[in-house]
Amino acid sequence: MDLSQIKMVVSDMDGTLLNSKHEVSPRFLEIYHELKKKNIAFVAASGRQYHSMVDKLDSIKNEILVIAENGALIRKQEKTLLSIPISISEVHRILDTVRPLENVHPVLCSQNTAYVGGDSNEFLDMLREYYSEFQIVEDQKQVVDDVLKIAIYHFESSEEHIYPHVKHLEGELKVKVSGANWVDISDLNAHKGYALKKVMDEFQIAPNEIMVFGDYNNDLEMLELSDYSFAMANAHPNVLKIAKYTTHSNDDFGVERILEKLL
Repeated sequence: MDLSQIKMVVSDMDGTLLNSKHEVSPRFLEIYHELKKKNIAFVAASGRQYHSMVDKLDSIKNEILVIAENGALIRKQEKTLLSIPISISEVHRILDTVRPLENVHPVLCSQNTAYVGGDSNEFLDMLREYYSEFQIVEDQKQVVDDVLKIAIYHFESSEEHIYPHVKHLEGELKVKVSGANWVDISDLNAHKGYALKKVMDEFQIAPNEIMVFGDYNNDLEMLELSDYSFAMANAHPNVLKIAKYTTHSNDDFGVERILEKLL
């Protein structure tokens, strides 16, 4: 594994860079500053909203590129480099599909906030971990803001209780089981691979010059873009199958161990 050509490192957040307590390690931040000295860029890529991501990476937020909302948004500081909304008709179609389901909670994700129903305090308490900015609305169909993604939550299993009901939307929309409890639905081009390809083209980064880390199905497209793609030990079977390499789990400094080898 020749890492001498690496110019950019891209990492997913939950299940990858963040440990099970949703924390960034001090060890990573130390490594980041060493990467910076070597002119190796860092990109955070997540299904999370932008504000939640930069809260986790507060000390370096003004220096890094952020791919948020599963690729529907690219931002650096206050500058938006890419934004891909879902049409309002599709938003309503998705809501009509998932509303009849039991214990299912849709979140309409826009660039600066998210819109949720207020019928479950348990869900709202959980949501605060992933969404720094959100508003409770009586009827999500009344939202007029551009919706970049609809994130749908189930407390037990997204793959079992949500995905079968929205699978038929694939082909017209991007449908991703993005975590044990989440399914994300967005425009066909709103995924991490599309966004990362834009970044690679902009900065003229080749597949052998980029290192990518991920753990779940919403990381598959971006992992395919790199000659140095790493699945976490805790990754979904699909990710373990497609990534070229594996590393330790997110609770065992899997990203940091590889970056130390890179340095």
